[in-house]
Amino acid sequence: MIKYFQSGSRMSQAVVYGGLVHIAGQVADDRKAGIESQTSDVLAKVEALLAEAGSSKSKLVAVNIFLPQIGDFEAMNSIYDAWVDPKRLPARACVEARLADPDLRIEVTAVAAV
Repeated sequence: MIKYFQSGSRMSQAVVYGGLVHIAGQVADDRKAGIESQTSDVLAKVEALLAEAGSSKSKLVAVNIFLPQIGDFEAMNSIYDAWVDPKRLPARACVEARLADPDLRIEVTAVAAV
């Protein structure tokens, strides 16, 4: 059975199937904020979606991070490292990519066990 969470006209924010929850690309609400604030906002959204789907950040399997400015890597990591469960580190990729809105500093997708 497939479960959909926070579905809109184009996509769902999370989908559970086969024992995994897939989190759609999450972006910050305040698009004018700096990288640290946007990272905190995005990770809070990921965590809330995981909880809504019956999972948690300690069950993360993979995280993908998209930064339009790879120079933000260290600042983003300072927030990410404090957020992620240090005993259950997921596989992770971080790439430089142009995002849909030029004010966005980060976008994150994730997959976790349910």
